Formats: sequence, structure tokens, C-alpha cells
Amino acid sequence: MERLMGLDYGSKTVGVAVSDPLGITAQPLEIIRRKSESKLRQTLARIQELTQQLEVEEIVLGLPRHMNNDLGDRAQKSLEFKEMLEKRTGLNVILWDERLSSVAAHEALLAAGVKGKDHEKYVDEVAAAWILEGYMTWKSSRIEKENEQDESEKQN
Repeated sequence: MERLMGLDYGSKTVGVAVSDPLGITAQPLEIIRRKSESKLRQTLARIQELTQQLEVEEIVLGLPRHMNNDLGDRAQKSLEFKEMLEKRTGLNVILWDERLSSVAAHEALLAAGVKGKDHEKYVDEVAAAWILEGYMTWKSSRIEKENEQDESEKQN
């Protein structure tokens, strides 16, 4: 299985999560912070460093769609960030619908007993794990369906 990285890209932070080496679970890793939205050089360098250290083979980047499925300003910035990531790392970057990932991250932190005022310390990396987990679940179910089809075709 391949090791994946999930990213929750925000205006001044990027939450980072990685899969285990078998691609079964996603764990929050860190939050990369920057002083302003346009200062991305160090952010991209850190992501590249992590992909090399952890032998990441693919990146899953959250795409913030509106509830009506439209792409707003944040989504456009994510699309631009995707291009920068692909150029910098040489890896395939998959866009994954991240609607409600921050809500889910806050709920997970509450369930884990993290006080509301401490959520900002962790929410971006937990959201990145949520994004990555969603993609991994979808990919796993797709592989299962393909295997079932292969078995069915062998029997016919």
C-alpha cells in the first residue's frame, strides 16, 4: 500500500495528516503556520520535506466547496495551491471535497475531551486527518468493488 498525506489548506495554516504505511488509518501530524496568506515558500518546503521523510506517494488536498457545490474564493486558492504542490513535490495531488471537515474536527476534539479554547491548537491537523480518512475510505471501497467484479467475471 502507499503512504498518503492529507492537507487542510487555510489562509494562514496548513493542517497535515499522514496515513500509516499500510494505508489503513490517518493520523494528524502537524500544523504549518505562516504570517500571511501569500507567504508559501516555507510552507511548500516543509511539505516537500515531510513527503520525502515519510515516503509519501500521493497527496490529498481538501477542496472547500460551498454547500450548493459551487467553488468560491477559498476553493480557487486551493486549486492554485494544488498546482504549486505538484510542481514542488512531483507528486500527484488529489482534490477531495472537504465540506464540514472543520465541523467534524471540532466534534472529534470535543468527544476526545479537548476544551473548546484549545481547539485552535489542533483543529487544522484533525481536519486534515478527516479529509484523508474520507479519501482512504472511498478508495478502499472502490478497490473492493473492483475485486468483486473481477471475481464475478471469473465465475461467468
